[in-house]
Amino acid sequence: MSLLAGKSGLVVGIANERSYAWHIAESLLKHGAKCAFTHLPGERNQHRTSRSIAALGVTDPWLRPLDAGKDEDIERVFNEYGEFSDRLDFVIHSIAFAERELLQEGKFITTPRAQYLSAIDISAYTLLAFARAAQPRMAKTGGSILAMSYYGAEKVVPGYNVMGVAKASLECTARYLASEMGKDKIRVNIISGGYLRTLASSAVGGTGSMPDEVERRAPLRRNVEGADVGDTALFLVSDLSKGITGETIYVDCGINIIGA
Repeated sequence: MSLLAGKSGLVVGIANERSYAWHIAESLLKHGAKCAFTHLPGERNQHRTSRSIAALGVTDPWLRPLDAGKDEDIERVFNEYGEFSDRLDFVIHSIAFAERELLQEGKFITTPRAQYLSAIDISAYTLLAFARAAQPRMAKTGGSILAMSYYGAEKVVPGYNVMGVAKASLECTARYLASEMGKDKIRVNIISGGYLRTLASSAVGGTGSMPDEVERRAPLRRNVEGADVGDTALFLVSDLSKGITGETIYVDCGINIIGA
């Protein structure tokens, strides 16, 4: 069954085959979606993202550089997207940033103002910027905007620090966007994915024992897999979730319901 036949959209955030964005794209493509992609600026980043997209079986992908910290870059990518498709059914926001040295236990209090604001800018404000750029095209048919969060937005996770603050801002931003964009049949949701070893998660200190702890304590007695998040994204992008917006969906094998 092709849940996304005839639908097309933009996936932002593939760094390699371990990225949540990669697993999301895999699920969307399997169900008939057409996906356009972006990469971080620079030849090395382009090569790494291109290689990852090729592993999805996509040949000659629509791929553009994007510095999400620049409004003009965001506007350019969404304007150029029209070369790829005349419709925009979904946008996947799977980007975040914080200085690695700040993501260590006991370092939150040392966070400088500029780096605190930078984390919120790239990790949260960009969702608003993407939504604003997508709205004129997406409003034609309605659609789904989806972003990635983590439980550290709600509870203290050792070493997650300023990224937890940024993800809390991301989740709140999604709710306000969902409220305003609903009139255009645009849904905005968040997936709070469990711990998965990626380039981003490997930068967080204090997570070395997390996989073992999750496997021991989570109701499903296992760690989350990329496909778990990918298939949830498929549901949230498809018409099966047409009544869901402004929500944070936990895909973490249930660890978020367990107390200390």
